[in-house]
Amino acid sequence: MTIRIVCATRVSRQEFFVSTALGQSLQVYQNFLPLELDLYESNTRGLSEVFNQSIDRTCHQPVPMMFVHDDVYLNDFYWYDYVLQGLAKFHLIGVAGNRRRVPGQISWAFVNDQRVWDSSEHLSGVVAHGHGFPSSRLSVYGSSGQPCKLLDGMLLAANSETFHTHGIRFDTRFDFHFYDMDLCRQFEMKGLSMGTWSISVIHQSEGAIWTPAWHRARALYQDKYRD
Repeated sequence: MTIRIVCATRVSRQEFFVSTALGQSLQVYQNFLPLELDLYESNTRGLSEVFNQSIDRTCHQPVPMMFVHDDVYLNDFYWYDYVLQGLAKFHLIGVAGNRRRVPGQISWAFVNDQRVWDSSEHLSGVVAHGHGFPSSRLSVYGSSGQPCKLLDGMLLAANSETFHTHGIRFDTRFDFHFYDMDLCRQFEMKGLSMGTWSISVIHQSEGAIWTPAWHRARALYQDKYRD
């Protein structure tokens, strides 16, 4: 079974495989795993827009889909198997998330505007941060394979049929920030399952919250979900 990887990058296709974490890791696996890469090179559009474009192309060709940031290194020989195993249990999977959602929550990990992390009993997953392994810093949030209400958008996977059957799409109001929060809310409202899965990745970015773009997206999110 082929997994379709969807990624938007600001660099050219040639540079993607040379200079980005995801491109470098895919070079390792492309010769022995059944993969398709839906790459939006030199991209200036919002992630939600390009992700929806890839979903729409699967209307008559069902396929497992992974939506991955280009600064994520797939540091796992068996990630392909684990993705399929995760999708056999949950409708939407990620590598880090929160088992609950509370009113006023502004990210999967922070429960309020004061940047207060949720307690470890509610968090799930493990992510390495840095530019290599084993020198990377490990963020151990909690055990994986747990049902979640919110997932980090650095890596999300779902079967394309789920989007078509339930009429779900990424909300194009969210170019980058909060698109993952919004997607999880849509899955929750449809009664669909979400959870973390044990896929080893190295994330080269710590995120870009509290920027003007983040605050604009937060205002849109809070206006859409008045809780």
